[in-house]
Amino acid sequence: MFTGIITDIGEIIELEQRGDLRARIGTTYDTQRIDIGASIACDGVCLTAIALGAGWFDVEISAESVAKTNISTWAKGSRINLERALKVGDELGGHIVSGHVDGVAVITAMTEEGDSTRVTLEAPKELARFIAPKGSVALNGTSLTVNEVNGASFGINFIPHTKDATTWGAAAVGDKINLEIDTLARYVARLAEVS
Repeated sequence: MFTGIITDIGEIIELEQRGDLRARIGTTYDTQRIDIGASIACDGVCLTAIALGAGWFDVEISAESVAKTNISTWAKGSRINLERALKVGDELGGHIVSGHVDGVAVITAMTEEGDSTRVTLEAPKELARFIAPKGSVALNGTSLTVNEVNGASFGINFIPHTKDATTWGAAAVGDKINLEIDTLARYVARLAEVS
């Protein structure tokens, strides 16, 4: 489990297609404090550390994860949001995030509003019903509050801190974004279906 509070910006050092896709990710995390098998959210995708070195960790990524996320857009030098898994007693500053990406949204508009940036995204139609004004979503692993919803389109704001502490400062119209809907919204919708 994660909170959607990004704690590092990683960089793709190597990508190699074996049976699965293998990625080496550069990090400022103290990798001596990461266990083999640890879960790390990489742009919101929960991946398992399979090898470690000074300033990097490796992950293997299944074809399913590549197909359901924006991982196919990763290239050597790509920067990605990172978050280590929660530990008992950690502050829950964002919202409960599983690292199980539901689909890919696309940035359709960006406008500056004061020091913040308002971003409009288009969600896959089958996920739009789970997104509500003032609800939570995780976008590329970042916990965010939804401003407004119009059909499959929804808007969020990035304050300067978020743009500086994550990869969002380099976002652009047309970017494909990993979308994880709020777990509570998923269960509420399921309960409504079976009632």
